[in-house]
Amino acid sequence: MTPAPLTERLRDPRGPLFFPVTAYGPDGSLDLDVYRTHVRRGVAAGAAAVFACCGTGEFHALLPEEFEACVRVAVEAAGGRVPVVAGAGYGTALAVRYARLAGAAGADGLLAMPPYLVLAGQEGLLRHYREIAAATALPVIVYQRDNAVFTPRTVVELARTDGIAGLKDGLGDLDLMQRIISAVRTEVPGDFLYFNGLPTAEQTQLAYHALGVTLYSSAVFCFAPEVALAYHRALTSGDTATLRRLLDGFYRPFVELRDQGRGYAVSLVKAGVRLRGLDVGEVRPPLHEPAEDHVKQLAQLIERGYALLEEDA
Repeated sequence: MTPAPLTERLRDPRGPLFFPVTAYGPDGSLDLDVYRTHVRRGVAAGAAAVFACCGTGEFHALLPEEFEACVRVAVEAAGGRVPVVAGAGYGTALAVRYARLAGAAGADGLLAMPPYLVLAGQEGLLRHYREIAAATALPVIVYQRDNAVFTPRTVVELARTDGIAGLKDGLGDLDLMQRIISAVRTEVPGDFLYFNGLPTAEQTQLAYHALGVTLYSSAVFCFAPEVALAYHRALTSGDTATLRRLLDGFYRPFVELRDQGRGYAVSLVKAGVRLRGLDVGEVRPPLHEPAEDHVKQLAQLIERGYALLEEDA
């Protein structure tokens, strides 16, 4: 798929972006049947796109052959109803390898995560992402976070690069994002996608929406899709009362619980999927499982989220 079709399919999202967890069996190996069920349910629930094997999907813990198998299953489960974007990362050579595996598995695009470990300058980062884009026909979304933070000038150059379709922001610097959006809009005519990629993005999406960023990842969608969709509908319709009720009663408490442990942005989400009846297994190291008390709090919070929907009805 070329950047234009992916951009067209994501221009007016009908729901949040779905970042499925990766399912493992009791022995820690991939459980592709459960993973297929997880993806199918998310697509049926109203996801605008599937982002397979990215941060929530434990990209860091997957062997290349596991990665390709998961992406292939995600593509099959999506059935063309929504685009499937796959993660790619590490150093340039490995990122290119993952990009090609994603293409072979039928993905519609790539989320290029920060390069592994190194602190690179703008020139090196630009070269890294350009080499990924040049190595694949898949459109590339560049993920800004951690050790990959860009100046507006660098994002302009990324936007001018064939095959680079957008920027996902996991940094949260709204001043920088406003300057990036303004610079690209001024200097690179055409559509360039922007995503809010902060953990539990609903908590900050009102601010991003004011910048014109309508796309956002939703970890909550993995285990409480009805809550995530209610938030999305309220956001797009300007239903401030519902937004405040969900933010105050569900999302803020969830973020506070998530912040109780390192890696909970993944492991707590996976616990939530298990609580809702789908056994996707535990996280792989170096991540660890949430404390038992935190899982109990999560169960209560999920009940609270659905109770809020009943109040709204």
